[in-house]
Amino acid sequence: MRVSRWLADRWVMIVALLVLGYLALPILVVAALSFNRPSSRLSYDFNEFTLDNWRQPCATSDMCDAVVRSVQIGFIATVVATVLGTLMAFALVRHRFRGRSGINVLIFLPMATPELVMGTSLLALFVSAGVPQGFWTIVIAHVMFCVSFVVVTVKARLAGMDRRLEEAAMDLYANEWQTFRRITLPLVLPGIVAAALLAFSLSFDDFIITNFNAGTTVTFPMYVWGAAQRGIPPQVNVIGTAMFAVALLLVGLSSLRGRRARRANLLAGPSHQLRRSS
Repeated sequence: MRVSRWLADRWVMIVALLVLGYLALPILVVAALSFNRPSSRLSYDFNEFTLDNWRQPCATSDMCDAVVRSVQIGFIATVVATVLGTLMAFALVRHRFRGRSGINVLIFLPMATPELVMGTSLLALFVSAGVPQGFWTIVIAHVMFCVSFVVVTVKARLAGMDRRLEEAAMDLYANEWQTFRRITLPLVLPGIVAAALLAFSLSFDDFIITNFNAGTTVTFPMYVWGAAQRGIPPQVNVIGTAMFAVALLLVGLSSLRGRRARRANLLAGPSHQLRRSS
């Protein structure tokens, strides 16, 4: 009876832990294989523990060049998409204008369009315009589909924000710039950061659209796809594990910072933040 009662009280938590374990299993396998010395180039079983893969992550120079190229493309696409997407989100949430509903529909099109269709369409556009495929065509393609995700993420943050805080700051003689810098931006910043992280991960991970518009440029996903035919080097697992660890660290730091900020606001009282804007 005690076991049945315990399971009845905690079955939701048990199911959630099982689902999380299922989702984390591929990541754990990749992390384990990063410490593996395979018996052959085409073997993926765990043969022998080693730290050589972490000591020499760039043993394959072509792979490291592809990683650096993917990071560069992801960084540029993230900055451009975050700036454009944030401005679009503010315009769609804070202003009423003709064609607003149509623009909302258009924003969802890159998210709903299959990557195969978008990749071939962009390829046809670049070929008809006489633009040579390469680094910058990949950046343009990544910005196109990353903007939609940024707009949706920042819009959700703006929609849940209390406008009365900005109005109270203005009542306390803060001008528009002070209100934006001290009230609006800190409240929206978590959504902007989340949108930027999402855009970077989508850009770094993309293969289909990139493959259509890359020309002779090789990114990390394209390198992995090509290496799979002749044997993926174990250093690929090192790069994947390191990227996951960095993402986990950023999410943890952001969560810790948000928790400290909420605790400080509770201790300071509701009027402390408004007085700072005056």
